Amino acid sequence: MPRPPPTSTLGAMSGTIHADICVVGAGPVGGTLACRLAAEGISTAIVDRAPLPPMEHPAFDGRAYAIAAGSRRLLEAAGLWEKLPDPPCPILGIRVSDGRVGQAASPLFLHFDHTEAGEGAGPFGWMVEARALRVALNAHLHALPALSVFAPAEARVERDGAGARVHVAGGPTVACKLVVAAEGRNSPLREAARIPVSRFAYRQTGLVFAISHERPHGSTALEHFLPSGPFAQLPMSPTEGAPHVSAVVWTELTPVAHHMLRLDDAALGREIARRLGPHLGAVRVIGRRWHYGLSAMHAHRYHDTRLVLVGDAAHGIHPIAGQGLNLGFRDVQALSRLLTEAVWGGGDPGDPALLARYQAARRPANLAMLAATDALDRLFSTDNLLLRAARDVGIAAVHRLPPLKRAFMRAAMGLSGAA
Repeated sequence: MPRPPPTSTLGAMSGTIHADICVVGAGPVGGTLACRLAAEGISTAIVDRAPLPPMEHPAFDGRAYAIAAGSRRLLEAAGLWEKLPDPPCPILGIRVSDGRVGQAASPLFLHFDHTEAGEGAGPFGWMVEARALRVALNAHLHALPALSVFAPAEARVERDGAGARVHVAGGPTVACKLVVAAEGRNSPLREAARIPVSRFAYRQTGLVFAISHERPHGSTALEHFLPSGPFAQLPMSPTEGAPHVSAVVWTELTPVAHHMLRLDDAALGREIARRLGPHLGAVRVIGRRWHYGLSAMHAHRYHDTRLVLVGDAAHGIHPIAGQGLNLGFRDVQALSRLLTEAVWGGGDPGDPALLARYQAARRPANLAMLAATDALDRLFSTDNLLLRAARDVGIAAVHRLPPLKRAFMRAAMGLSGAA
């Protein structure tokens, strides 16, 4: 299928083009799905209302993704991993501890070492700067002959039993067999299909930024559970002028979080040090500060006539385990496999039975992760003495049970048989 002209000349296009699949939303999940399908030679279109190049923020901005080992395999198969402009930082160890702000962590801790995960497991995952993944996506989206890209562009979708038509504003109509909703938690396509969702908000805000620190991190991540929420330090590759860098994902009660955001860099650095501890030496904030109100969401079903949901359009969880994006990538793995089999087998990629198979493969696993992260947040985001004692004993028990540790590690790595 011929590629469209540059987006600046979309207005000159008219008529209809044909594709097997049209993905609406070119974020990490939707963009990766489009690349994965096109890599298999499946004619695919992708539409996003935002211009893609500005997403490549020119400066280090502090946001990063924890890419699980299983997700790396997907990015490799989609042709994206080798296009990352900066080397990802491997996560070789994870230390889980419990405590209070400004006090020493509990002596009962849990340490995961990647060498304990089983033969051939490799690192737990890799920290990839958000901008680096965007650069790789933008380059690859426009390099695949089987993929047509329309951005920035609004899309109006019509669906019926025979197929779908995606009317691109200022461009052509894409006639396809299936539309994939990948526009995020407030998916207009999901709402237009009247797919109900369950939502609940946490009284917490996530703070995200990067820090430079005095001592090397040794590719080890820290998950420190505090009464107001988890505080995570995640190892990153060095940047110019900062040889030792980590990402911080800090969950805090919303009023306290807003106070922290108003602090200058020196004061914020002191607050980070109180929670992080002294093992990395002096710290300073680098790059931009980001904050997000935390909530959970889950769609009651993942498909409708000629429509399927992936990633945040289908589910959203608490960031306590760093699994949100990886769940989206597991959706992509399951859906791309089913769609590839259907197209190359001469079947219909929009067949309701196929979409039901995708839902059966992913919805229970995503619900289980939502329940697990919610339970973890409720268990650890409290200063109840009895609960603290129970969870500290539990942490220590898991640390001393290698088979259980190995099961936890492989699940987090996406190597436990999940799609």
